[in-house]
Amino acid sequence: METNPNVFSNSDITVTYKPCVCINAERCAKGLSNVFRNSVIPWIDLDGASTKVIIKQIKKCPSGALQFYVNKEVA
Repeated sequence: METNPNVFSNSDITVTYKPCVCINAERCAKGLSNVFRNSVIPWIDLDGASTKVIIKQIKKCPSGALQFYVNKEVA
């Protein structure tokens, strides 16, 4: 069975999601529902907010299931 890699990118960052680590605190969806969507696939839409706002929300993830990596240095 093929699985989704749970990797989402835009020109600034790459976001990874590890469902087996997630404790379902729902801080991501409650805090930034335009990006972290419960009922739409793909559930992470990096066009839903600015990169800075997305990074700020990811840093609030209590389990570490959400991580981000900067694709390039922003000038």
